[in-house]
Amino acid sequence: MIDKLKIRILALDDDVLMLKIIRTLLTQLGYACIDLCDNGADALAILGQGAAQPQVILLDISMPGMDGIEFIRHLVGYQYNGAIILVSGEDLRVLQSIQTLLAAHHLRCIGILMKPINRVALHDIFETWSTSVPSEEIAPLSKVKPETLRAAIADGELINYYQPKVNLQTGAVVGFETLVRWNSPSEGLLFPDQFISVAEEFDMVNDMTLQVLQSALKQAREWQDAGYLWRVAVNISMKNLASLRFLDQILSMTLAARLEPQMLELEVTESYRAEDLRIPLEILTRLHINRFRLSIDDFGTGNSSLSQLTAISFDELKIDQRFVHGAHIDATRCAAFDASLGLAKQLHMEAVAEGVEDRADWDFLKDRACDVAQGYFISKALPVGEIPSWLLSWEARRPELCQTAQVVC
Repeated sequence: MIDKLKIRILALDDDVLMLKIIRTLLTQLGYACIDLCDNGADALAILGQGAAQPQVILLDISMPGMDGIEFIRHLVGYQYNGAIILVSGEDLRVLQSIQTLLAAHHLRCIGILMKPINRVALHDIFETWSTSVPSEEIAPLSKVKPETLRAAIADGELINYYQPKVNLQTGAVVGFETLVRWNSPSEGLLFPDQFISVAEEFDMVNDMTLQVLQSALKQAREWQDAGYLWRVAVNISMKNLASLRFLDQILSMTLAARLEPQMLELEVTESYRAEDLRIPLEILTRLHINRFRLSIDDFGTGNSSLSQLTAISFDELKIDQRFVHGAHIDATRCAAFDASLGLAKQLHMEAVAEGVEDRADWDFLKDRACDVAQGYFISKALPVGEIPSWLLSWEARRPELCQTAQVVC
């Protein structure tokens, strides 16, 4: 649980009275460090002071001068790493479009507040956020220098965390997604949002991926020796697929780990779009022929598209969290989820729902006969040493969670 007194909140709204109401409501909820701004320029000035960035921004969309959408564009330049709550009287569909824009900028929206602001709604958003996000993940974003990251990779400072993936019908653990962390001697534990973009920009992605992959394969071998046949998933980008050498490296590393190829799942992400698809297509096709599992990550967003599904034989389709969390009460998200799930089933692919945040999400997915779930409701990403204790607690939850549920949208 986070310490409310240490959480910095920024409220941006051109209505001064609305700002006073927001301050009053937040104070009643126990938050004390609150900055109020009635224009975008003043809010950006706070972000540029060099002090700790606010962990949460309440952002009005319709403002004179710099509106909320323009402010979002500026947030990207300030490398904002916190959470955003949209506040507006606009049509809900418009706000959902802005949520999509935020996701495209890799900014995290944790909720929508319709004006006039409802205290209960505000409480629920902050309660969900504060209880589901580990306190270490809301630390201020550090500036990462390329040379520092390069040295960290060489010195073995990158470590793997593992987020469980479970079968929705039985609750059985089917595998873990590998998520890299940087254990910096000077900065502490850093998260991917703080260094992945630097790795991509300065051509360090391949070295990073191979290091993550080697550790993940070693861990999968240890689990198998202990009697757990859990698949391990590793994210790869299109930059990894630019050279045929990457294929040979995967084959040799898997052989050295004494693992069957189907125990390794490669999740293809597209934060970088390849200009020439010939080599990536050859690598992915050969990986499939060699029985490695291929997953299309964050389906329905960014560059993920139907064209990829027709060009490559994927085994798994991961439905992005923005179509999962809250889909049981949102007709638009529900429709997007159903379309993605239906496509996966028609193509005989395993469907994995990301971003399962609460019991309502779980019941919705279970009723929809989705295959696998992943998210904070099940577990955050864990260091390997914490997995045994998590497994004990999960086994205690399984019987109740796997009862029949009926959820409609």
